[in-house]
Order: sequence, then structure tokens, then C-alpha cells
Amino acid sequence: MSDTNASFQADEPFFRALLTPHRSLGKKGFTVLMGALLFGWAVTGAIFLSRGAWPVFGFFGLDIIAVYIAFRANYRAARAREEVSVSRTSLDIRKTAPSGKSEAHRFNPFWARFSVARHAEIGITGMAVEAQGQNVAIGGFLDPDSRESFATAFSRALATAKTR
Repeated sequence: MSDTNASFQADEPFFRALLTPHRSLGKKGFTVLMGALLFGWAVTGAIFLSRGAWPVFGFFGLDIIAVYIAFRANYRAARAREEVSVSRTSLDIRKTAPSGKSEAHRFNPFWARFSVARHAEIGITGMAVEAQGQNVAIGGFLDPDSRESFATAFSRALATAKTR
């Protein structure tokens, strides 16, 4: 085997993870929810309108608009991504904000330290990679079960990189 092939294999990631925020309500569910809210608004508003309380009809519409805006902001925040890959020679973290702006961090896995903050009742409350004077938080948007799963797999991958 030539030196070129050996260095290529050392740079090949053996661990890759794409971390994304979980959203329990998909597009179809959002459409159904908004349809139900609009139907409820129309029926209730019609009752108030028939009784002469016409200002209530408009205020109900403001509630629907507020719910729509809140859900759109939530779905926009769900576009955040974190890509983590580990090879024998590098640990790469690429964080992409909902706006599309991304930042990349590269560490030597031999010097990188994975720290996990735990709470007795909640579980993992924070995870970070520390090395070369940098501290990069990862997986902050994950739910507790996903944090546990990622922390276990990532710790194992980092240990593997240090022993290879």
C-alpha cells in the first residue's frame, strides 16, 4: 500500500452524525391544525357576529394570525443543522443556523475532549467539544433521549480515533 492510500484511509470519516431539531408536527398536521382553527374561528365568529358583537370576530382573526406566525417561526428554527464527523486525523463540526449561515470547526481528535454536563433528574443538559482553546457546544436543540444516544456514540467514536 502506498503512502497516498494510507493517508487517504486515515482521513476517511468512520463516524458521521447529522443533528437536527425534532418537530412533532409535520406539514400535514400543521395544515390540519390551521384548518381546524380557521373552522372554529369562523363558526364562533359567526355566532358573535349574529349577536351583534362584531369586534369579537376581528379579534379571533388576530389569534389565528398569531398562531400561524408562531408556528412559522418554529419551523424556521427547525432548519438548524449540526454535522459531526470523526476520522483518525480530524474531528469536524459544521453548525448551520436557520438563516443558512454556517461555521466550521476542525480539531485534532487526539487533543479533543468531549464534555457532558448532567443533571440528576433531567439527564444530559449540555455537550461540548473542547480543544485548542476553543469550546464548541453541540446538540443543544436535541431532546434528552437523543442527547444520551449521541453522547454515547460520539464518545465511542472519539475513543476509537484516539486508539487507531
